[in-house]
Amino acid sequence: MRCLRGALPALLLPAVLVPTLEAQDAERERRIREQLGEPRPIAALNSVWIEELTWMEVRDALAAGKTTAIIPTGGIEQNGPYLATGKHNYVLQTACEEIARKLGDALCAPIVKLVPEGDIENPSGHMRYPGTISLRQETFRMLLSDVARSLAIHGFRDIVFIGDSGGNQAGMEATAGELNRRWTDARAHYIPEYYDKAAVVEWMERELGIVQPVDEGLHDNYVITAEMMIADPTTVRYEQR
Repeated sequence: MRCLRGALPALLLPAVLVPTLEAQDAERERRIREQLGEPRPIAALNSVWIEELTWMEVRDALAAGKTTAIIPTGGIEQNGPYLATGKHNYVLQTACEEIARKLGDALCAPIVKLVPEGDIENPSGHMRYPGTISLRQETFRMLLSDVARSLAIHGFRDIVFIGDSGGNQAGMEATAGELNRRWTDARAHYIPEYYDKAAVVEWMERELGIVQPVDEGLHDNYVITAEMMIADPTTVRYEQR
């Protein structure tokens, strides 16, 4: 009998704790709902980058009609002796911002900096050069899907994929197609025209009179160098040349 009396507190503990924990969870959810409706206490930052905004600024941008989210994909890869390995990411810093601002109803998701660059264990493509970092295609596609789904669940209705590298294109196209087969209240858009380098070269020659020199095999060209210099001249080793 004495043993039973000693065990009673332990036996009754779940009956006491469960209602308490449920009450705490309910209070936590109530507080979150309350926070979600609170007004923003300060003026919004003039930025199109989601990672630079507060959650309140994102919420209010969505409410104001900015329901397009751009997911830019870059890469870390060899780019010859002059250009930084983050070439595509530097280009996207300026390109995505300009696109979003001209659209007027768009924000930029953080740049996806790691993408497929070749086989890892048996290095192929850019993976044969030090500094390159590669993802498997399936990893890349899962990452894109999770980012897009996160944006859609918060209210973005048009999710736009742009890629500054050739190895990104197939994964973005496949992911957009998969999402559109599942979604009913949002759409994913893969934009292959963003990576139409031939059209850029033709435009440069026609409109600017700039003729791209013969390819030297350095994975470097005038267009990329010029775009990188807008973001940061040190990434093209401007002072060292």
